[in-house]
Amino acid sequence: MGIVFNKADRHELIREIIKGAQLETQSDFVVELRSRGIECTQATVSRDIKELKLIKNLSESGGYYYTNPGESIQPVVGRLLEAFANGYIRSTFSGNIVIIKTVVSMAPSCALAIDAVQWPEVLGTLAGDDTIMIVTKSVSASKKLVRKLETLLK
Repeated sequence: MGIVFNKADRHELIREIIKGAQLETQSDFVVELRSRGIECTQATVSRDIKELKLIKNLSESGGYYYTNPGESIQPVVGRLLEAFANGYIRSTFSGNIVIIKTVVSMAPSCALAIDAVQWPEVLGTLAGDDTIMIVTKSVSASKKLVRKLETLLK
């Protein structure tokens, strides 16, 4: 049987672990904690992630990994700029829906970058091959998002 840790100790260890490792799934957390002698379940890790307000960041390989909410998103913003510089054609909105046209096959990587940046206006993205549909919180959020995109590309 593993070492019994209280929640505060486990949370501190999780924060420490993600500083040095890019864990992509809750199962990765379970494996890592068990390797350190801490028995826990995926359900416990899921609650810990929620309580710690961990976020997923975009990795160099295009996957996601968990990070502390205070960590910089500059690398993600850089990849967003790169993806849009290579693929963005135009954007428009109607109500709380923003439509972005991209070069063929670039929409998924552009949408992934938008998701990773976690702009507060964005509720979610849906990408096809050359089109991204973004649902925002309001008409004013759509306007703000289109302005942000245009500013990034200048």
